Amino acid sequence: MKFNVNQQDLQQALNYCQGVIEKRSTLPILSNVLLNASNSNLTITATDLDLIFIHQINNVEVIEEGSTTTTSSIMYDIIRKFSSGKKINLSLTDVSKLQVESEKSIFNLNCISASEFPLTDENFNQNEFSIKSKQLLKLLNKCKFSVSNDETRHYLSGIFFHQTQIEDKNFLTAAATDSHRMSISKIRLDRQVDFEPIILPKKTIFQLCSLLESYDGDVKISNIKSKIKFELNNSILISKLIDGKFPNYIQVIPKNNQKKLEIDLKLFLDSVDRVASVSLDKKDGVKFNLSKDVLNLSVNNTNSGDGKESLTVKFEHDLEISFNSRYLIDVASQLDGDKIEIFFNDTGSPALIKDPGDFDSIFVVMPMKG
Repeated sequence: MKFNVNQQDLQQALNYCQGVIEKRSTLPILSNVLLNASNSNLTITATDLDLIFIHQINNVEVIEEGSTTTTSSIMYDIIRKFSSGKKINLSLTDVSKLQVESEKSIFNLNCISASEFPLTDENFNQNEFSIKSKQLLKLLNKCKFSVSNDETRHYLSGIFFHQTQIEDKNFLTAAATDSHRMSISKIRLDRQVDFEPIILPKKTIFQLCSLLESYDGDVKISNIKSKIKFELNNSILISKLIDGKFPNYIQVIPKNNQKKLEIDLKLFLDSVDRVASVSLDKKDGVKFNLSKDVLNLSVNNTNSGDGKESLTVKFEHDLEISFNSRYLIDVASQLDGDKIEIFFNDTGSPALIKDPGDFDSIFVVMPMKG
């Protein structure tokens, strides 16, 4: 195996691989990336057995076709320290040594035979649909912060994706909750698709986000019983799904929250962020004291002190309620409009948050017992 590749192309591909490969893998081969050079393409594959990432670099000068595997983190560390955009020459000098050469540097990296790399081939093609990369990224970003970290309820540690219908319109809807807060967002599909409801694991979500941030185009999605496949231009991500039943989240959406608070988004975000600074662990609730057109925010921490701030808002009622500041900041950071709308019922009931700039997303936040 012998080929030349551009430094930036290789660095980007290996950077994506870092998100897939487990740092403390028990199997040495799982710390490696599979490199396959053929037909003027270099294909790089990384896996942790639950997630497979395949990336293809085109227009590679392949002098001799072949494949091998080498330690992903070491190779990435070397490649990113080479001069940007330069040509890198790679060759398999013997079965267990990969020579990496650029400008005046030469490295010889240990290899494990490509035949030991675990690859699974599955037929996904029976049900496939496409959506725009930016739309999929929107769904992931609006929901990912509400995913649960609680290992005991594994079915909450991912985003629930399913197809919904409203009147005659079809949507791909995403929902996530950690039982303290919930995000729901949807995007319009141009037709009804053949798509079984799935729960996408957290690691896959973050890997997919990093791919989508630098890609503008269509994403092809296909799923079979326990796996899902995302195809981008030069990358494929195949992931196992979370086995479990996502709760009926529709029941949790407050139905009778009539008290509407309307406020400038940036003012609100900055204000909550400032007031929460007095609490080191952000566990102290930020207290809302609402009266007509005035919101008084306050945080009180027994160890460090207290902070308060007053904002002019649109509100017609009197209400006192407390929230975890982190939850409010997470939601507010994902809104698209200039304003935030929060609908309340009473002190002990969940608040419903809407984004006037995006009618397809809603958020629910439980109050803290103040």
